[in-house]
Amino acid sequence: MTSAEDDHDEQGRPSAWDLLAPVMDLVTPMAVRVAASLRLADLMADDAVPVEELARRSDTDADALGRLLRHLVCRGVFAEREPGRFAVNELAALLASDHPSGMRARLDLGGFGGQMDLAFTGLLHTVHTGQPAWETVFGAPFWRYLAANPEMSVSFDAVMATAGDQVADAAGGYDWSGVRHVVDVGGGTGALLAEVLRANPDLRATLVDLPDTVDRGRQYLAERGLETRCEFVGQSFFDPLPTGGDAYVLRRVVHDWGDDDALLILRRCADAAGQYGRVIVIESHGGSGDDPAMFAEMNLRMLVLSGGRERTVEDYIAIAAEAGLHLADVHSTPLGHVVLDCTPLGP
Repeated sequence: MTSAEDDHDEQGRPSAWDLLAPVMDLVTPMAVRVAASLRLADLMADDAVPVEELARRSDTDADALGRLLRHLVCRGVFAEREPGRFAVNELAALLASDHPSGMRARLDLGGFGGQMDLAFTGLLHTVHTGQPAWETVFGAPFWRYLAANPEMSVSFDAVMATAGDQVADAAGGYDWSGVRHVVDVGGGTGALLAEVLRANPDLRATLVDLPDTVDRGRQYLAERGLETRCEFVGQSFFDPLPTGGDAYVLRRVVHDWGDDDALLILRRCADAAGQYGRVIVIESHGGSGDDPAMFAEMNLRMLVLSGGRERTVEDYIAIAAEAGLHLADVHSTPLGHVVLDCTPLGP
């Protein structure tokens, strides 16, 4: 086994290890995820805790936990106030369960966020075949796996509902004043609908998702006093959708799917919207003006997980037209969502 010290250039130039270290390190990302999974920031609270006590609280081995924490301290996560006593610092505070960013849940190796990242251990398979790695790593295709594992499905819904500022940004990215009835297609547990309904007291809504998810959505909206203004439909969005809505919303749904499936989802929305309805596609990327690095990362991530893809605005125009829709307007929100307002194509 070698280390960075074994690979220094005799002339003092950066070694191959030094040059590649920023893009090849797996130790630190996994250490952060383990810290999140163990809820170490919660267990420390506002104290500097001896590693032996922290190991007792987290049901871990004290020596191994100490090695983990010292590595993270060297990377700026957590602090060692005195030998063997560790505390939360500014960066580690982001891993607290009650932090509004929701990062602990996103990194927890026992939940969807961590599992999503572990899917990348099958990246070589994806690059060889062009197929998602999820099935290779976890034994079943992405959506089938979630359906067969209720706890992971609940975790998926929870991760999708985190980052309230992003949900509010998406909800505020469209003018709902002319809409009487909005249908949220693939709307998860109703986080977007909650924002839209709160801001528009005269609006009614329908939440469409798979039955178990819709049941959780009913509870989510009931807790916010909004369930009486919402209908709940438990079904696949590949089946014909309920009619009667003025606007059919797809928030971060289309990018989960390859072109054939995305086309079918858009056609279902177009059919349900009819001649006078609208189909509103809200995505986190649209190509133009995007951060190229983030777009590229998400494009790869969607392929590895479910066979989906990120798309440019031009891609959406093309696939919407094939689905019988015309892109009437497109604009970006303050936090970078792309909102595409689609209407039926003329005769």
